[in-house]
Amino acid sequence: MDHFMFIFTLSILILTLIVWGFKTLPKEKWQIMAVLPKEKSLHGKWAGLNLTYYGLLCANAYTFAVVIFFILGASAKIPLPLLCLLILMILALCMPASKIVAKIVEKKTGTLTVGGAVFIGILISPWLVHAVNLAFGRFHDADINITIFLAAGCISYAFGEGLGRLACISFGCCYGKPVHQCSPFVRRLFSGFYMVFSGKTKKIVYASGLEGEKVIPVQIMTAGLYSVTALLGTWLFLNGYYAAALLESLIVTQVWRFVSEFFRADFRGNLKITPYQIMALLAIVYAVAVSLLFPAQDGLPNLQTGLNALWNPWMIFLIELVWAASFFHTGRSVVTGAEISFHVNESKI
Repeated sequence: MDHFMFIFTLSILILTLIVWGFKTLPKEKWQIMAVLPKEKSLHGKWAGLNLTYYGLLCANAYTFAVVIFFILGASAKIPLPLLCLLILMILALCMPASKIVAKIVEKKTGTLTVGGAVFIGILISPWLVHAVNLAFGRFHDADINITIFLAAGCISYAFGEGLGRLACISFGCCYGKPVHQCSPFVRRLFSGFYMVFSGKTKKIVYASGLEGEKVIPVQIMTAGLYSVTALLGTWLFLNGYYAAALLESLIVTQVWRFVSEFFRADFRGNLKITPYQIMALLAIVYAVAVSLLFPAQDGLPNLQTGLNALWNPWMIFLIELVWAASFFHTGRSVVTGAEISFHVNESKI
């Protein structure tokens, strides 16, 4: 496939999802997707486990990011078995880290943080690649270049978090400040560009009481910026500018993570400069150092090779497994509950 058509197709898909999410997901009915009965209480109703659109959208975003990672990695001639091994190792460490870091920073057990998980992922990825090279590289006659691997990973992360912000809109988390509480300049800036959430079980409502308030649409701004960044990073990567793709995708996303914290109203710790902002700046410094220590190899990737790598039964199974694990991890709500009652429709007997 031509590079232009590949990036253009991704652009149309992502734009459609972002526009739909902006208009639809703040509504109350787009939080709880389904309820599973667990056990019956003494008064005859069943306690329910809520499955959320947050989990569905997160799983979709995780999986999309993994697919992009496989395409880019395979196009750069990284052996597919090693790509699979590395992505499973990184997900196995970063998915629990999203809860652990949030618990440390926000002192809450039912919260996830993408920023914390990404920081851990950036820290460990070079060393995981180095370990895999030492252990398996000679069997596959390959030495994975760390900068190329990180470039593919950071582009995929930008895609994944961009689309993942739609999940935040659905759950009502990661929300912006009320427009009326901002400076006159910011109020004018967002006078026609804001979001209004509804639903007592959305985090913006139960945590900050902002139901029906016009708030800065931080999630949509993040989704748009990260998606554009990822698309540009993809173009750089496919044209062989690996270090530029790494630094462009990481610097833009992490600088915005630092800046966007000032527009957010949800609790991010007790400090003026939050731990997440510090992590974002450290990640940039770390990535620059890695790109200098491990310069990328010359050579153009082959997009068709990357696309062909997906058409394999084992790859399809792995992608489905990633989706299922992601939904299991993020889709079961622990901060909302449900009561279910069942009855017979007499008129249908």
